[in-house]
Amino acid sequence: MANTIFGRILAGEIPCKKVFEDELCLAFHDVAPVAPVHILVIPKREIPSLGHVEATDDAVLGHLLHRAAEIGKEHAPGGFRVVINSGADGGQTVDHLHLHVLGGRAMHWPPG
Repeated sequence: MANTIFGRILAGEIPCKKVFEDELCLAFHDVAPVAPVHILVIPKREIPSLGHVEATDDAVLGHLLHRAAEIGKEHAPGGFRVVINSGADGGQTVDHLHLHVLGGRAMHWPPG
């Protein structure tokens, strides 16, 4: 696992406020939330970004989206947004694929 903060969380070196975990992913509260609900969903397998996925990643990508939807419905029943930043210009700050589940307030468009 790469030496990213998410890799260190997965290795148990850094604690997190866990929301969900199974064999494919981990979901936890963001330490710097931008909305009342801000939960990250990460794959346990290292994928640097959405720009690095391959056809063999289809199952894990579907699983991540399914989990993000379930988490969103539970934690932000009034509605939620799922964001995936990819690459520096896309706003990605950690080189480990992650989905932001945002909710708890009205989301506006365009986002940024």
